[in-house]
Amino acid sequence: MTEPETTLEGWAPEPGPDLPLERIIDLAFDYRGNTTVVLTDGTELQGYVSNRNADAGEPFIQMFDADGAGPRTIPYSRIRTIKFTGRDTAAGNSYALWRGRRETGGAGRDERARGER
Repeated sequence: MTEPETTLEGWAPEPGPDLPLERIIDLAFDYRGNTTVVLTDGTELQGYVSNRNADAGEPFIQMFDADGAGPRTIPYSRIRTIKFTGRDTAAGNSYALWRGRRETGGAGRDERARGER
C-alpha cells in the first residue's frame, strides 16, 4: 500500500530560518497550479510561476498572470512569500496511481478509448 499523496494546495507559508524564501520559490516553480505572490509592499499577484533563476545577478521569478498575460519578471528581493492558492492540477496523478491502474489492466480505460462501455 502506498502513502497518501500530499499537496501544497491551500498552503500559505511564512519564510523563516527553517523555510527560506528560496525554498518556497522552488516549491512554487514545481507546483502545477496558480499561486499568489505576495510582494514586500503587500501587493498580491495571482498567476503561474513559470521560471526562476536563483543564480542571476539579481535572482528573479517569472510568472504569467491568472489571465495568461506575461511573463512578468519579479526579483526575489520584492517577494515576501508565495501562497499556493490555485487548484493543484497534478494532485492524484501520481506514479502510484498510474502503477495501480497498470497492475489492474487499466480497468475501464481501454474500453472507453475504444468507445465501449
